Amino acid sequence: MGVQPSFTDVPGVRETLAGVGYLADEATSTSVFLADRLGKPLLVEGPAGVGKTELARAISQSTNADLVRLQCYEGIDEARALYEWNHAKQILAIQATGQRGWDETKADIFSDEFLLPRPLLKAISQPGPTVLLIDEVDKADVDIEGLLLEVLSDFAITIPEMGTVVADRRPIVLLTSNATRELSEALKRRCLYLYIDFPDAARERDILASRVPELDESVAKELVRIIGVLRTLDIRKKPSVAETIDWAHTLLALGVGEKPGSTIDEGVIARTLGVVLKHRPDLATALKELKLG
Repeated sequence: MGVQPSFTDVPGVRETLAGVGYLADEATSTSVFLADRLGKPLLVEGPAGVGKTELARAISQSTNADLVRLQCYEGIDEARALYEWNHAKQILAIQATGQRGWDETKADIFSDEFLLPRPLLKAISQPGPTVLLIDEVDKADVDIEGLLLEVLSDFAITIPEMGTVVADRRPIVLLTSNATRELSEALKRRCLYLYIDFPDAARERDILASRVPELDESVAKELVRIIGVLRTLDIRKKPSVAETIDWAHTLLALGVGEKPGSTIDEGVIARTLGVVLKHRPDLATALKELKLG
């Protein structure tokens, strides 16, 4: 097993990611380069909606690598993360063997034909370039962290009935967290660390220009200003970058922002706030603070 870098340098990371629409800052570009070059997992923390998951997708697209995603949730267990046996198929195979000896039958039913690889095993066993996304790791139980430590330490998984599967090519690994709980120090030591916050106004305008080039610059500037105000409010869910992009597309669909010098009137803002705010109390707070109702 070896580390086969996908990027040559930090500027190359930034340029390559920009080519698939992800505008990475210097810290993000450097962290991705080091994770790739050193073969270490990258733990990415930050508020929901800042582009943590999208970063993994962008790395995958820009390097022509397969993206394998392990979505974490409360109660996820080793079977869902590593592998399972197809028990129904095994039972049918046993019934079909007739009088064959158990040792021979066992060798048959504990083989690749009956194995159901889950994300960790799938990522490790793939021969080509792979990006492994362990998404929202903070939602998983603490016990899963021990499993991740074991797998990410040597990129190998032992299947008692078959032996040990070792990665021929180490995947690029990103773990994302919304920091809903503190992760173990052991897991953090295993990873490089990157914190992504909401972009500043200038960078968010650049993102809009890249993703929604049809939107007039003056409308994009006003849209980003309003989003910035909304993120300062005491609301349940602050607007994500993806929702900023959705709002821009919404305005274009309504015929707003297509012509140079366009403006957004208060009525349009009030009617379309539901694109970026998804909770009734948040809408009420925003309408009051923006003096729209």
